[in-house]
Amino acid sequence: MKTALITGVTGQDGSYLSEFLLEKGYDVHGVIRRSSVDYRERIAHMEKEQNFHLHYADMGDSLSLVKVIAAVNPDEIYNLAAQSHVQVSFDVPEFTADVDAVGVLRILEAVRVCGFADTCRIYQASTSELYGKVEEVPQSESTPFHPYSPYAVAKQYGYWIVKEYREAYHMYCCSGILFNHESERRGETFVTRKITLAAARIAQGKQDKLYLGNLSSKRDWGYARDYVECMWLMLQQDKPDDYVIATGEQHTVREFCTLAFHYAGIELKWQGSGVDEKGINRATGKAIVEVSPDFYRPTDVINLLGNPAKAKAELGWNPTKTSFAELVRLMVDHDLKRTAVERTEEYIKTNLTEYLQAGIVK
Repeated sequence: MKTALITGVTGQDGSYLSEFLLEKGYDVHGVIRRSSVDYRERIAHMEKEQNFHLHYADMGDSLSLVKVIAAVNPDEIYNLAAQSHVQVSFDVPEFTADVDAVGVLRILEAVRVCGFADTCRIYQASTSELYGKVEEVPQSESTPFHPYSPYAVAKQYGYWIVKEYREAYHMYCCSGILFNHESERRGETFVTRKITLAAARIAQGKQDKLYLGNLSSKRDWGYARDYVECMWLMLQQDKPDDYVIATGEQHTVREFCTLAFHYAGIELKWQGSGVDEKGINRATGKAIVEVSPDFYRPTDVINLLGNPAKAKAELGWNPTKTSFAELVRLMVDHDLKRTAVERTEEYIKTNLTEYLQAGIVK
């Protein structure tokens, strides 16, 4: 039985990767931070599993990471922990740098000082945001980096420190340059989930309007459940290397929005341009999507498209196992069900006194 340690285990990717590795027969250990607020809903269903374990540590605390790695003695480490929201990185650049840049160094050093440099393989979650103000389209492993946010700059340090430890200490460590990957478990502050939740709520009368930023921004969107398989494949090779993990397909925020509302039963037409552009409900003529300058970034990445040829050829990975349309449908279906439950719970709370008096509930 192999042993894997996952930082960022409570996140979208961490939860899918945990499920994937458990199915492979791994003993899975996850790193979590102490919090008075429960944030473990994505992994709650696995906590009863015999081979799933959680440990308290923090990416900003070297000693806690050393202790966990020494105790677990993992065959594989998947470093998925990060302050991963690009917009937020402009507000908390120092914290982002500490976790996303120096945090990677802490993991590598912990493995080395514990004496596991020759036995432990390390996956680092890198990002397409490294390309930033893109210098070529599509982007591959050889495309020059031009980071365009504090998040991307921090992640570039993580990318290069992985390369340095691979060459200086001959450690098996590699970076997956992941392009945008979404799912029904995506955080609600990310634009794709924000769109699918709004589509569901507007369709069910729970919300009036959705405000977005640059509708013309282009992204290469894949399904997170498919992407964690590629992370695992990277650590099963004879030699460590870095790979672009992407679909090779590109869509605008506008396209994602149009398709999401379609699956929620609303057909949109677009009017205007720039900050004056609006998404109109064809059936009612009402503007239900509008642009807000508040969601524009100081420097905005607008044209990301990955070339997954290397991952397909060397890892045998299928980047389009789940199509773009299927991804959007999965997310909308999930949020339609969630919104329906929210409506039912709200209705019961609103009418609880009447139900009690009528003896319907006790």
